[in-house]
Amino acid sequence: MKIQEIYDKAVLMGIDADFRSNARVEELLKRKQKKFEKLSVEQKEEFDAEALKNPYSDTRVLHIAEDQEIKKVLVGIDIDVAEILLAKQLGDIDLVISHHPLGRALSDMHEVMELQVDVLNQYGVPVTIAEGLMRERISEVSRGLNPRNNWRAIDAAKLLGVNLMCVHTAADNVAARFLRDHIENKEIELLGDLMDILRKIEEYQRAIRMGVGPRLFVGSPESRCGKIALTEITGGTEGSPKLLEKMANAGIGTIVGMHTSEEHKKEAEAAHVNVVIAGHMPSDSIGMNIILDELERGGVEIVSCSGMVRVSRA
Repeated sequence: MKIQEIYDKAVLMGIDADFRSNARVEELLKRKQKKFEKLSVEQKEEFDAEALKNPYSDTRVLHIAEDQEIKKVLVGIDIDVAEILLAKQLGDIDLVISHHPLGRALSDMHEVMELQVDVLNQYGVPVTIAEGLMRERISEVSRGLNPRNNWRAIDAAKLLGVNLMCVHTAADNVAARFLRDHIENKEIELLGDLMDILRKIEEYQRAIRMGVGPRLFVGSPESRCGKIALTEITGGTEGSPKLLEKMANAGIGTIVGMHTSEEHKKEAEAAHVNVVIAGHMPSDSIGMNIILDELERGGVEIVSCSGMVRVSRA
């Protein structure tokens, strides 16, 4: 497999797993194309043209040193200069794949957060409320990412001649779909029952032994779940804490996420919404693993590092 093939495969899997329909994703890409066509020549030069065919701004090929046949990849949840040096030291790594975005893929990560509006609407939150509160949060995330040094690892990859890409929301979509298939449309009455389901998933089993497995942040094992929503697995990063009350009003009793801030936790408690935190590294690993299985089937050897909990289902 070549780098472009791997990238295209990851994006396609992300689209297929997207909680939005393929038609909806295609509609959004067409809308972006129309906006692009109205830009001035100068604005078009600054525009990320890849966004016209890839709906996930945080999934990108970051650097191609040599467009070779990929036989062995180093994969981590977080890739920085140390992991680039590690890849060079190992000597036979053809490509480094980071889950979390880097470079412009990180600077533009806030753009994928609009996905959460459609997901929340599917769970019953009025689209105007979801959009209004998410717009505020998206702006906040954008400002927070702006001053960061997002190019360190890419600069190192360029200097050392290392191929580098990142797969974020595309993989998170795959993880969210995997968890939805395991959780929704099942008779789950208590949070303890929900936790038992999560504990049977191998990534979470390993994470428990590492001390970073699923935990109840709000609620107890005897608490009733009510309507379970997977609103905190994909879509860039956490949405607005003000949405917790709106989720409760929409009938959501339990949300499943990767991580949560103290502010979100307090809002959930006030809204009487249970919060199950499945775990950040293992949840990220689930989506990556399903994509990596496709690479493995194509003859690519996988080496994991930096928080990646590798489970092969190939």
